[in-house]
Amino acid sequence: MIPFLDLKKINNQYREELIEACTRVIDSGWYIGGQELENFEQNFAEYCGTKFAIGVANGLDALILTLRAWKELGKLQDGDEIIVPANTYIASILAITANNLIPVLIEPDKNTFNISIDAIQSAITVKTKVILPVHLYGQLADMPKIMQIAKQHHLLVLEDSAQAHGAEVDGIKAGNWGDASGFSFYPGKNLGALGDAGAVTTNDAELANMLKALRNYGSHEKYKNLVPGVNSRLDEIQAAMLDIKLKYLDQEITHRRQIANLYLSKIRNSYIKLPLDKINASEYKQHVWHLFVIQTQYRDELQQYLFENGVQTLIHYPIPPHRQQAYKEWNNLSFPETESIHQQVLSLPMGPTISFEEAETVINLCNNFTK
Repeated sequence: MIPFLDLKKINNQYREELIEACTRVIDSGWYIGGQELENFEQNFAEYCGTKFAIGVANGLDALILTLRAWKELGKLQDGDEIIVPANTYIASILAITANNLIPVLIEPDKNTFNISIDAIQSAITVKTKVILPVHLYGQLADMPKIMQIAKQHHLLVLEDSAQAHGAEVDGIKAGNWGDASGFSFYPGKNLGALGDAGAVTTNDAELANMLKALRNYGSHEKYKNLVPGVNSRLDEIQAAMLDIKLKYLDQEITHRRQIANLYLSKIRNSYIKLPLDKINASEYKQHVWHLFVIQTQYRDELQQYLFENGVQTLIHYPIPPHRQQAYKEWNNLSFPETESIHQQVLSLPMGPTISFEEAETVINLCNNFTK
């Protein structure tokens, strides 16, 4: 079976270094908020091009705490509106509602899966305070235009960069476009921990300082709590392992691009719609291929066919947020483009350890598929 993503194989590449990092933490006797976290925060901020990176427990907390920090700093208040793509993973929306803020769902661009610029402009009201673009599947949203709109309307921008570590446009990486950005280091991400982990990147010293308090019970100094915070800390072992894997991120992205290039250049089947991209252009680094997502009206049949022939695929995501029971008050809303995407998308095997031979097998099977 060609796996969708082989986490064991990915981490085995760095096994000795990871063991050494874990041993160093174990022997240090310091497991929360120490030198390993400081090192990773500094290195990840440098990688993204930002002044600050603040480690937190997971990617959802990265978004939740950023919005909460803006509330504590007086930049947001209950009932403010946040524009967010309707076809995102539900975490983007959970972060908004967790802060008593209002998600304004809008349709994506059908060619990129990312938030539609025209839809953003149509959705802005006097209550709009934040644009939350999601760099879905590893491709940056149109950040130059989004930042232009935000500046024009005096809006904050919170990037959801959970799938876009290392993606860039105009020489600026994901995480360094908006006022802040939330990252997830869930094990399956391009930069994945061996457990849950996340971070916020920003160039705003006041925001960074507030986030450091919020993640630690609202405290900078033990037993002195400035604001009502939470326990959302990136622990020393995960920070140490992430620091090891960060060194190899660009190398892994290069391999992902090579696999994507094979898929894009060789899959030819009228039943399959490929993602649009300019991967052959030397200056193009916008996509880091966290996922390679095709569309087909015959998704179930194609998925079953590939499985029967030894290829594992996944669906990201089968049910859009507005159709979830968690948001039953939205179940009657209609987002045709979003619903079409969620009914047709299928993610092919993609990762830093997939061989070119395995990719050719996937290509041949896709080309031989008939309904």
